[in-house]
Amino acid sequence: MTTNAEQVVLGQIGAVYGVKGWLKIQSYTDDAEAIFDYSPWQIVKGGKQQQVQVEEWRRHNKGLIAKLANIDDRDGAHALTGSDVVITAEQLPALPEDEFYWRDLIGMTVANTDGYNMGVVDQIMATASNDVMVVKANSNDAFGRSERLIPFIQSQYVQSVDRQNKHIIVDWPADF
Repeated sequence: MTTNAEQVVLGQIGAVYGVKGWLKIQSYTDDAEAIFDYSPWQIVKGGKQQQVQVEEWRRHNKGLIAKLANIDDRDGAHALTGSDVVITAEQLPALPEDEFYWRDLIGMTVANTDGYNMGVVDQIMATASNDVMVVKANSNDAFGRSERLIPFIQSQYVQSVDRQNKHIIVDWPADF
């Protein structure tokens, strides 16, 4: 894997499970088990990266455990604890035109339908009802805002997302 390819962190390797090289896996994917749909994994720890294959995995209590190829004992497994599980962005499935990965929205400029530049998407928060964009306001914001929380609800608040120009138009008041 080239280091120039954009990388996406899918999860993290947790504690050792047992004495035969099994590890607890913390998944960051929507469906926790979906982390195992991607192969190979790149394991990144301390700036070092290595490619691994998942040999076997299963649910255990409320979590996930996995056995990686060529890791056959507790010591070998322990060396991987705390590592990030990474894939390249190219390994992610293509989405329909009206769906977006959060990573694609971060950094986009946001303007309202009146043309007011509201700032840049700093992060996305998941809430019980919908995702919310945290928009970092411009330093000279006319309304004195440092950030705005705008629900990412398409056709209600989010009018358009221009991937190519990295621009989002929202139906949201500038003073809110």
